[in-house]
Amino acid sequence: MMRSFVAGGMNECCLAVGVDIMKPGPLGAADATKGPKGPRKANSMDGQLAAMVSKFPIAAAPINPQMFGNAGREHNEMYGSNPDHFAAIGEKNHRHSINNPYSQFRDQYTHDEIKASRMIYAPLTKLQCSPTSDGAAAAILCSEDFVKKHGLEGNAVEIIGQAMKTDMATAWEKNAPDSCIKSVGFDMAKSAAQDVYAQAGITANDVQVVELHDCFSCNELLTYEAIGLAKEGEGHKLVDSGNNTFGGKFVVNPSGGLISKGHPLGATGVAQCAELNWQLRGECGPRQVKGAKVALQHNLGLGGNVVVTAYRKPAEWGGKQPKRRAPSRAMGVPGMQSRL
Repeated sequence: MMRSFVAGGMNECCLAVGVDIMKPGPLGAADATKGPKGPRKANSMDGQLAAMVSKFPIAAAPINPQMFGNAGREHNEMYGSNPDHFAAIGEKNHRHSINNPYSQFRDQYTHDEIKASRMIYAPLTKLQCSPTSDGAAAAILCSEDFVKKHGLEGNAVEIIGQAMKTDMATAWEKNAPDSCIKSVGFDMAKSAAQDVYAQAGITANDVQVVELHDCFSCNELLTYEAIGLAKEGEGHKLVDSGNNTFGGKFVVNPSGGLISKGHPLGATGVAQCAELNWQLRGECGPRQVKGAKVALQHNLGLGGNVVVTAYRKPAEWGGKQPKRRAPSRAMGVPGMQSRL
């Protein structure tokens, strides 16, 4: 919204703030057909739930892990991936978070420890699921004229493409081979990414660093395919190749992602933006992605919308030093301790 205000000329400078204080436990959701006291009102996820139920029955587990877990199961059946690929994503994101002082959790786990943690809904163990989180994030968006007027060229990172999409009819398609994959937003994410690449005049191959919505490890793998980091049906091959982490073609969720950095719903999108801006300014210390020039952000909400954004530090301002009244906080406030 703030970007629209600036792009439309309504404002020169806007502040976007996200904050959330979440209740303990998993997000609530009702049964696909009735509530605890009988028939209930329509829910924004009814279509997606019905599509899932056409393949897998509702289980005695939180509904969101079921939806993404079943999408993961479907990928296993269709393309030959397996639960080890999802556990590897959990291992990667926890490992990445070690160097992020803003991360909710900063513990490293082995692949076997990820697999052996408490099962939430197969194939998803606890350490492959985003936690309940409190958090806040903020970003300033301004026009190019405002940047030049205030000598902020050294700070500036440009939004070179952005798209929001809502669920398509395929998200409600019952009995399709990929019913569960489509029900968790695959097609709208794919459409948004294609729109952004067209706006920016780039492809996924031009991207070095990505923050994407890994609410569950299964969704990170699916999103590789939706946003073009891997071909459809080959997200697990990206995991096997190591091209989703430091030293590979892309670094995905250097912050630790939602799985380890945390997922305070109202702050998640702006927090992803902050991480990518720090990366493009080269301010991330030991978690810095070398040579990061183009960054991609993917943020998802079931029921359903997705936003994909591409960022770049303008080359013409590459020699400009940041203008600050205080040091960069990319590596955390001095003396800050993570609250676990």
